[in-house]
Amino acid sequence: MADRIYIKVVGFSEEERHALNTVFRLSEQCRTTYQLWTPAAAEPPRVALLDGQSWEARVEAESRVARDLRLLWVGSQPPPAVWQAFSRPLGWGRVIETLDAMFAPEDDRDLEPDTGPDSVMSQKQALIVSADRDERLYLRARLALARLTLADEAETGAHATQLASEKQYDVALVASSLADTDAWTLVRQLRSGPRAIRHLALTRASRSAPERLRAWLGGTVLLEDPPHPERLDAWLSRIEVGPVG
Repeated sequence: MADRIYIKVVGFSEEERHALNTVFRLSEQCRTTYQLWTPAAAEPPRVALLDGQSWEARVEAESRVARDLRLLWVGSQPPPAVWQAFSRPLGWGRVIETLDAMFAPEDDRDLEPDTGPDSVMSQKQALIVSADRDERLYLRARLALARLTLADEAETGAHATQLASEKQYDVALVASSLADTDAWTLVRQLRSGPRAIRHLALTRASRSAPERLRAWLGGTVLLEDPPHPERLDAWLSRIEVGPVG
């Protein structure tokens, strides 16, 4: 049975909250699950995640109630009571990794950590291209769970090609519904040039036989829209150990 950990969250922007809630939902697939604490929750919180840019977070860190919590601080100048601090830009994967270290089952704590895949993925750069903000946040959270936290976002094909001309990306996730360009054209552009992206996946509402053939010939992975977590994870796991499309 999964161990559920309630987390009290203080501060953070709407976008950061949205990404965090997505990560919490994705943790439901794991042995240890995390959930946002509210006064109506079945249990008290065991962790407080505090936004250093919020004055309420500093008040929370200095309150008597906080003495019974593990405090995670995001930002500079953490108060003395804080257990661990993270700097911005924040990768939610690092937060989840810290929580897992705190609440891992006893029978897992004596095992040597397998840092190989994590260290490989933590060095990779990802590009997320989608006009839909919720989809970008979902994909960013999904990548973070795979320890790939270095990700840039583009709302348009033009922005994506600009970013790809300025930085070498290892992975790109491209949504099919782009207003300014055809997704296949963008994929072809991202595959060419001096900073060609090696691993590309395209999310499609339809995965017809002609499209599957086109993807196979072009070395591009076709994923559902939105991507099914298991298929996305399987693709990412293959990237860890060797070249794939």
